[in-house]
Amino acid sequence: MPQSLVFNYTHIIFSTKNRYPFIDEQIKDELFKYLGGTCRELECKPIIVGGFKNHVHILTLLSQKIALMKLIEKLKSHSSKWIKSKGKNYEHFYWQRGYAAFSVNPSKIDVVRAYILKQDEHHQTTEFQTEYLNFLRNYNIPHDERYMWD
Repeated sequence: MPQSLVFNYTHIIFSTKNRYPFIDEQIKDELFKYLGGTCRELECKPIIVGGFKNHVHILTLLSQKIALMKLIEKLKSHSSKWIKSKGKNYEHFYWQRGYAAFSVNPSKIDVVRAYILKQDEHHQTTEFQTEYLNFLRNYNIPHDERYMWD
């Protein structure tokens, strides 16, 4: 085949260290835009970035030029430095080690987009840990909870 064709929608989730609620109303929109901009700089097309007080969801079209692990490394390191520069409230900001990433069928993009848009509403009744574990179970991803929440 003379050309490389890649079309990978990816739903990425990661949380703040110890799930501390750093992502407040003052910073969340700017943080989500910053994460989307980082995706674009790395030639990944962000579809939507959202989240809640202690975690983010990123739906992106992954570039064929970057490994998923490298994208997440850049997202976390760049945004962590950026958010720490935003004032005293954020000087102790860190992302939790680890992440989850799931491939998304192109026919389900609108479903995932709607889910990410409704994070504030969703988390009125569901904690992040429960949400995260549900994703792992739904995708049949083996996991050991003893090592998930350090």
